Amino acid sequence: MVLHLRVHPSLYNRRISFLFSPSSRNLSTASLLLNSNQTVTEPLAKSELESIVLKQYSHGKFYNLVQNAVALPSVLLTACHSLSLAASSCDSLTDRVSRRFSIEEMGREIRDGRFDIPSCCVGFESLVLPNLKLKVLIEAVRMVLEIVYDDRFATFSYGGRVGMGRHTAIRYLKNSVENPRWWFRVSFAREVFGDRNVDRLCVFVEEKINDCLLVEMIKKLFEFGILRIELGGCDKGRGFPQECGLNSILINVYFDGLDKEIQDMRLKMKLKNPQEDATSNDSVFYKPVNVYAVRYLDEILLITSGSKMLTMELKKKVVDVLEERLDLRVDRVNTSIHSAVSDKISFLGMYLQAVPPSVLRPPMSEKAVRAMKKYERQKEVRRVELRNARERNRKTLGLKIFRHVLKKLKQSNGFRCEYEIENEVREIFRSWGEEVMQEFMGSLDERWKWHWLLTRGDFLSLRHIREKLPQDLVDAYDEFQEQVDKHLSPTQARKELDDEERRVEEEEEQRYAERTVQDLTKLCMKVSAPEELVRKAVKLVGFTNNMGRPRPISHLLALEDSDIIKWYAGVGRTWLDFFCCCHNFKMVKIIVSYHLRFSCILTLAEKHRSTKREAIRHYTKDLKVSDPYGNEEMHFPLEREVKMMGDKNLSNPRPVDGTLSLVLIRLASDEPLHSCAASFCERSDTTMYRVHLLQNRLQINPLDEEKWVRGMGTIHSALNRKCLPLCSAHISDVYLGKLTLQDVDGSSFIDLK
Repeated sequence: MVLHLRVHPSLYNRRISFLFSPSSRNLSTASLLLNSNQTVTEPLAKSELESIVLKQYSHGKFYNLVQNAVALPSVLLTACHSLSLAASSCDSLTDRVSRRFSIEEMGREIRDGRFDIPSCCVGFESLVLPNLKLKVLIEAVRMVLEIVYDDRFATFSYGGRVGMGRHTAIRYLKNSVENPRWWFRVSFAREVFGDRNVDRLCVFVEEKINDCLLVEMIKKLFEFGILRIELGGCDKGRGFPQECGLNSILINVYFDGLDKEIQDMRLKMKLKNPQEDATSNDSVFYKPVNVYAVRYLDEILLITSGSKMLTMELKKKVVDVLEERLDLRVDRVNTSIHSAVSDKISFLGMYLQAVPPSVLRPPMSEKAVRAMKKYERQKEVRRVELRNARERNRKTLGLKIFRHVLKKLKQSNGFRCEYEIENEVREIFRSWGEEVMQEFMGSLDERWKWHWLLTRGDFLSLRHIREKLPQDLVDAYDEFQEQVDKHLSPTQARKELDDEERRVEEEEEQRYAERTVQDLTKLCMKVSAPEELVRKAVKLVGFTNNMGRPRPISHLLALEDSDIIKWYAGVGRTWLDFFCCCHNFKMVKIIVSYHLRFSCILTLAEKHRSTKREAIRHYTKDLKVSDPYGNEEMHFPLEREVKMMGDKNLSNPRPVDGTLSLVLIRLASDEPLHSCAASFCERSDTTMYRVHLLQNRLQINPLDEEKWVRGMGTIHSALNRKCLPLCSAHISDVYLGKLTLQDVDGSSFIDLK
């Protein structure tokens, strides 16, 4: 879990006020304005950007951030660097930016309030996208707002923050939530932010930032449709082009008041819990009543370990804050309280349920125990075989050495050698002898046998015999018997072995008792992938037929072989990365390793009019393909690689929606050359591709949950059959899911018939 330390406002104000008094702030602002016309060549480091923003802080607010921070050429160049997707360009970022627009002139327009937002908008029916120049401005505003707000957000606020993605929220739920009893997920009626919501958002921004230009800019972005927030939808944080770069941070700003109310409720509940006595009896189980909350953008989940009445009171307070203070419409029917034990709840595209610890870490089954014992027996047999082979080899080598030495002694008066090997031979035989003795002393059966042979028929132990023998012989015999009992008697070893077996049994009983007590007294969080939704998506796209068997996708036959494999690889890797934290991750592995792999093989076979066996013989099951230089490449995850995947490395990836519902088909036409649509990529050796969207190809309304996959987002239908130029490097990234349509210039889309 990522922890964010929050500085107390009074201390923060003192620190900033001491460093940047009003007079020093005015001087620094003046110096920034004087240097704003200077040419910059390198983007700012994060610490330098933070220093520029914090200089505008005074008396609990930030002042004139647009003029003194956003409009600076260095900040705009840093925003260009953040958006830059140039592939192996030899030109510097400053040269590539200057060939498109002047950041110095752009900074003056922003500072003077002359930046023309409407001229930077590109309209497609009901969709409005920003061009590259406006995207730079939006990214600059986002970076500045991130510095202002990120440390002030609640620790359970996820989404749109560095290191605070979906997997981080899931990790918190799995590791920190204890004994959940009741929970509810806040559902919003599907509606777009209206004028009242925009006004409230601007009021929330003005509570921390005193900047009329910033507020006016946000209102214009909403007015012209660039900035569009739809609550209750499935298009946030997924890389869709209709999502503006400011959506995430402005949603967090809008819900920050709710987060503070929930945090106050959690602190009050924690104070009501009685303090646990460290000297209390271990047989008494202490279960404090806690309230847990996780918010990912507009998805809100609240969990309690108390009674249902407490959860109902918490729900009423949260709904009142949302409807009265934030002026949002809550879907009260779907915002219902469920039992964490008996009901699953959908959150962040996964299912959550409270289960006993034995469900997450089950004991070994009888079949597994038998398999483990069989494996141990096989190991013992191999160990004995190796020991016998080692003894046989030692005997053979020793006889060779003795024969050689004896032969030399017979042929000459003495054994002579140019090298002194006596010490080496002695060391070899000594090590062999020690190993043999260790093996012998470790075998109880051998020790029993030799102890019995050396002590049976012992007439020297009789008194009338001992009296007739010399005392030296009797003493030697007694000493010999002591050594035999000391080294060969296995009584002590048998006792230690029995004690070890008894200790192992007691530890197993103790673990069983602890597991039983934990199952009766503790509940953990189980995270599962929605199996029925994943299989429905597999069938909807066309990976499988009605019988659930892999089938080819005819829509992909127009692609190159490498592009077909890359598209399948992008879908498979995104699914594996997204669901790697789930308990039923094995199901996703099977879908990727079997259904997607063989669907790709069948698609390649149908394209080349060959059989499946011929396609496997040519591409292998690893789906190897050659690049233009003849080198073999493997993009699809290997079977061994899939088996080794787990939740050890969580990377917070985007969902698979964008990759799954998008196919770019190469146009067979002689269009004039265009620059690559990726941000600040100036490669002109591009190819024109046409956008094909899944919902348009299948003619399905994504709002129809019976035909569409519930919770699966879609790219805006206005971009269907639009064309855009891409270079070879960036089209590969699109197929592999590394690049989305949100990362391209909105003005690059071309409408070709």
